[in-house]
Amino acid sequence: MALVIQKFGGTAVGDPERIQAVAEHVSRTIRRGDQVVMVVSAMGKETDDLLRLASEVSSTHPGREMDMLITAGERKATALMCMALHDLDIPADSFTGSQAGFLTDTTHTNAKIIEVRPDRVREALDAGRVAVVGGSQGVSTDNDVTFLGRGGSDTTAVALAHALNADVCELYTDVTGVFTTDPRLVPSARKMNTISFDELLEMTATGCPKPAMRSVEYARTHRVKLHVRSAFTWQEGTWVTEEEPNMEQAIVSAITHDDSEAKMTINGVPDKPGVAAQVFRSLANQDINVDLIVQNVSDHGVTDISFTVPHDDVSHVEKILNQIAGELEAQGVSIDTEIARVSVVGAGMRTNPGVAAKMFEVLADEGINIAMISTSAIRISCVVQENRVEDAVKALHTAFNLSTT
Repeated sequence: MALVIQKFGGTAVGDPERIQAVAEHVSRTIRRGDQVVMVVSAMGKETDDLLRLASEVSSTHPGREMDMLITAGERKATALMCMALHDLDIPADSFTGSQAGFLTDTTHTNAKIIEVRPDRVREALDAGRVAVVGGSQGVSTDNDVTFLGRGGSDTTAVALAHALNADVCELYTDVTGVFTTDPRLVPSARKMNTISFDELLEMTATGCPKPAMRSVEYARTHRVKLHVRSAFTWQEGTWVTEEEPNMEQAIVSAITHDDSEAKMTINGVPDKPGVAAQVFRSLANQDINVDLIVQNVSDHGVTDISFTVPHDDVSHVEKILNQIAGELEAQGVSIDTEIARVSVVGAGMRTNPGVAAKMFEVLADEGINIAMISTSAIRISCVVQENRVEDAVKALHTAFNLSTT
């Protein structure tokens, strides 16, 4: 008997028919002799609907009340799922995040898990019942309901798999697994049978939307076995595993892209010790997540510092930078929102030179200019014009022979 954590996203439980289909799949898992803990997201676009409703009601959105509102979607879905399971003679109990033992910090709308104490979930399993847990929620150390943020249901599932010592954590989505690139851009993109934690972490950090990056980090840290698969075809998906040290790795496994960021530049900054620290400490104190960073070579005692931030943070960052520019007597602040990032990812890059050169050559042949470059041991990222990022993805996918044919 295996213990399986099965997480279902919003599209998988988007309507009554989908809930019933998922319940039937869980019943098949139970009847083959396994135990199941389910993690369920809000139905369809319900989270978006709740956010829109909040905007229609008020312009003031206290974090505590937003978390109370948003987590209602998952609670609704867990109750409906249990009802569907009972119809199939599968005993099941629904649990909120707090009932399932998720203790978080006090950050509203994007809380972090501190500890998981799944005592009631274990009791349900011991009684032969399916535990259906609301995703992306918990209770803070101040005893307030908290929301883990977008994609938090993936993290809920992985955290439960670790806490319960589950055999596998299955993340069910609307795609059949992890692909070599976005199949909507490149129809010949290939579904990968396996991928390493490090590779998937780099992919999710550079634009691959599923699974959530936090869940991959958690799984890698605690060695939780992941299986990313479809809730519509139920076919075998992509297994996420530890790297085999003695196995040859693909030089490049995937191409990712991300158009959700903007480039911010503080121009003409005095080139002296402590300036960069002052800039980025000011941003960190405001919980601004900075990604790629480039500092130009000093010219006549001044330099430019550029970095990328999410589009949602642009106006906030602009205000901070304008204040810093005045304090530092910099020349000004500039913003470019029409940029995107394209990345090549592959564990084999560690031991195979020439990937960067090939990437730059391919982009040059396509007439695509590179504005910024960032690297890690298994990833190379280039910032390009937003209107050329699709061309970049297609060209790189072909150049590195990642297609199905």
